[in-house]
Amino acid sequence: MGTLVHQNVQKYYSSRLDVSNSLQTSASCALPSRPIPASAFNALKLVHPKVCKNYSGCGLVVPEKLQGCKVLDLGCGSGRDCYVLSKLVGMSGHVIGIDMTEELVLASRKYIQYHQERFGFERPNTIFVHGYMEKLWETGIQGGSLDILVSNCVICLCPDKRAVLKEAHRVLKDGGEFYFSDIYSSKTIPQNLKRDPVLWGEGMGGCLYWRDLISLVREVGFTTPYLVTACHIVVHNSELQRKTGGINYASGTYRVFKLPKNPKQSDAVVLYKGTVPDHPDGLDFDVSHSFKKNVSVLIDAEMAAVLRYSRFSTDFSIQSSDNPAPGPKCTSQYCHLNPFLLADKLGPMKQCSSTGNKGGCDGRTSSYCNSNQC
Repeated sequence: MGTLVHQNVQKYYSSRLDVSNSLQTSASCALPSRPIPASAFNALKLVHPKVCKNYSGCGLVVPEKLQGCKVLDLGCGSGRDCYVLSKLVGMSGHVIGIDMTEELVLASRKYIQYHQERFGFERPNTIFVHGYMEKLWETGIQGGSLDILVSNCVICLCPDKRAVLKEAHRVLKDGGEFYFSDIYSSKTIPQNLKRDPVLWGEGMGGCLYWRDLISLVREVGFTTPYLVTACHIVVHNSELQRKTGGINYASGTYRVFKLPKNPKQSDAVVLYKGTVPDHPDGLDFDVSHSFKKNVSVLIDAEMAAVLRYSRFSTDFSIQSSDNPAPGPKCTSQYCHLNPFLLADKLGPMKQCSSTGNKGGCDGRTSSYCNSNQC
């Protein structure tokens, strides 16, 4: 099934290379609930309009503190996110984009020199490679070589999610992060829907039931996922609505970390120093952890380990505590990780018009979305 799915997805997206508004849901058009950092906003404005036109992600995959990092974008598509990340990692960083659709890789490569010059870099810091995210070893990417992985609405297109996550875990350094946005379903997708090539191409046939994501990332060695933001996905096509029946869809952005073997584990009191760029007064790490500058917060052992071993270690003072950290403020297990509950809480999301979408309008005003800019 894997090879056939790959072929169908390649055909589906290569045929839509110059048709930005052809996808049948709002997944690539929702404005995010989190304010976009100024540095990312400014980077987006510098990306070539043609690259943005062909964008088809379902979120904004720009984590904090990227300067000097080595980043891999899984399923880079048009290259939009890669070029944003390229600006943010700077000349001392490096960005790799991988995609299995050769037409997309070739199209992305055309703009490497444009963005190098636009960003004022002496040399390119971005490359695009043709390959499969389940088989990163085939591209020569070494284990423990990357600081951050991102992906934007592509895991739902992959037939072997476990292989993708295992490879992501393998290539990350200890303390590294996988920051990803994807489509999730409100229940397990039936087999007959998984065989529908259009549903799969839209991310609706192959997406994970959100609870399955939690168990899967833990099984391959990552931390519990941290939910960053979410919004409901609107299905525009009446035929797809009929096929999927009572299944609802949401886009969710999560972050997971690769901790070293046998990490120090204890609840801790942490104090944010206000040193993460774009976040001088506070850092909203995820929906459950908001750190204000110079305000002590008691956190659980896993969250303390994430801060202790990740790139954020110098941004916090961390003191182990004998007092137990408070649990999530909800009644059922993992409800704080449910993208549907978060989407309900955040309320209706602004949408770009289905005919006026210029390839993703993350964090921008409606008039900007409907202009010819990125």
